[in-house]
Amino acid sequence: MGLFSKIKNGLKKTKEALGYRLNKLFTGGVLNDEFYQELEDILLSADIGATATEEILDSLKDVVDKKHIRTSDKVRGELRDLMIDILEANLPDEYEYPLVIMLTGVNGVGKTTAIGKLAHKFKKAGKSVTIAAADTFRAAASDQLTVWAERAGVRIIKHAEGADPGAVVYDAVASMKSKNTDVLLIDTAGRLHNKKNLMNELEKISRIVGREFPLAMRQNYIVLDATTGQNAVAQVEIFDEAIAVDGIILTKLDGTAKGGVVLAISSVLQVPVVYVGVGEGIEDLEDFDAEEFVAGIMD
Repeated sequence: MGLFSKIKNGLKKTKEALGYRLNKLFTGGVLNDEFYQELEDILLSADIGATATEEILDSLKDVVDKKHIRTSDKVRGELRDLMIDILEANLPDEYEYPLVIMLTGVNGVGKTTAIGKLAHKFKKAGKSVTIAAADTFRAAASDQLTVWAERAGVRIIKHAEGADPGAVVYDAVASMKSKNTDVLLIDTAGRLHNKKNLMNELEKISRIVGREFPLAMRQNYIVLDATTGQNAVAQVEIFDEAIAVDGIILTKLDGTAKGGVVLAISSVLQVPVVYVGVGEGIEDLEDFDAEEFVAGIMD
């Protein structure tokens, strides 16, 4: 299955909530208040959020006025372009190696699975990869991660359950340097964003990486469950205060009609979505592409 097909299939539920109603709206008709009210309702129903929806509608009205557009069927292309502009306003950093990526997030969003898929992705691209099993609190977390490491064919550094996560990361960075590894992926324990001690732990891990390997490029990614919709926005805001979030991995996009939250994240938080999970397989982590995403919900 091609890249576009995967993203298109992953957005099937979002398209059902958004695309089909848009098609109906854009089939003839005049651009009156009723049209814009219906468009607002459609965008909100896909969890695009009030702020992003308002931004889209205001910009759309401006374009319609400037181009003297009079019928709704000609608005589709303008709406598509506006959505793409929002999503491309914040692009992820270009990778440099050696590279250290720490994955964070609340419980149950799929961090461990995302780590395994990401390890496979880098390995497939010809990079050497090590995983740091810094989730030492959840029972059998390192065992689960070990399975993913074996599937991806990469090394894993782990300690006993209950060990200091900082010590795991310290050893993993030392191993990375000694073996000239290209990529270190750090798995962290799921945490509630209101638990200050756990948020402080993320800061500690980040400091260890910065101190022990200042030459490495560092990226902090938060893993979000797309099915949570607007709650995902609040999660990013809190984690960003602790560790400065560089990008987002959006999981379970194939299981939700709330895929429009991607636009809310881009508009409100100005943090790029880097990868999207569109299935359970090890290959089912795709680079986020704004044009393909918009086409997946509108075409």
